[in-house]
Amino acid sequence: MWEPQFALAAEGWRIIAPHLRGFDGGADDHPAASVDDYVGDIVDLLDTLHIEDVVVGGLSMGGYVAFALWRLAARYIRGLVLADTKSQADTPEGIEGRKRMLALVRDKGVSAVADEMLPKLIGESTRRDNPAIVEAVRAMILGNSTEAIAGAITAMMTRPDATPLLSTIRVPTLVLVGEEDTLTPPPMSESINKAMSDTELVLISKAGHMSNLEQPEAFNGALARFLSRRV
Repeated sequence: MWEPQFALAAEGWRIIAPHLRGFDGGADDHPAASVDDYVGDIVDLLDTLHIEDVVVGGLSMGGYVAFALWRLAARYIRGLVLADTKSQADTPEGIEGRKRMLALVRDKGVSAVADEMLPKLIGESTRRDNPAIVEAVRAMILGNSTEAIAGAITAMMTRPDATPLLSTIRVPTLVLVGEEDTLTPPPMSESINKAMSDTELVLISKAGHMSNLEQPEAFNGALARFLSRRV
């Protein structure tokens, strides 16, 4: 999902896009039970690569993982990129929605999840003007196992509230959000921006929840400016 951002490597940045456990064909991985499992995998990867500091970027669930990484291993983080995400834990209604999604993936499979989620993941403008992006995201979802998706749903459903962490984050942070994002709408990103001390907020026009794929030029432009000026 981060392939459009690989273009920033031409500007001298080393880009690492880890596959979270179970995703992208990792059929032998044990499913995640919490966001902390993903953090442990990322820390193991950084240590294996002898990397001591990074700019950590996460979109949607990746933002939840980024917050957990700050909570558990902040020493690695030089900067943060938080895209189309939120700091709050799931509400009781949100937890019930996750449980319904768990039942859906277990009863009807990954394709049912794709059908359910695509209208929420992709903004109205993209669905209307760029159906190829919709099909690309569908293919990404279908490329994952039932177990990986169930693990991710469980991890998101049980994640702690990261809002108390926001005031402790003292590294440069870029907050991006698609103006058509209905899953984590712009006010949620605005609340992150207000609660932190060294942030920049960018609204991506004509984009929904998958803003990096829907409007890669705008997303990459904001990211390149942030990396060159703030980090």
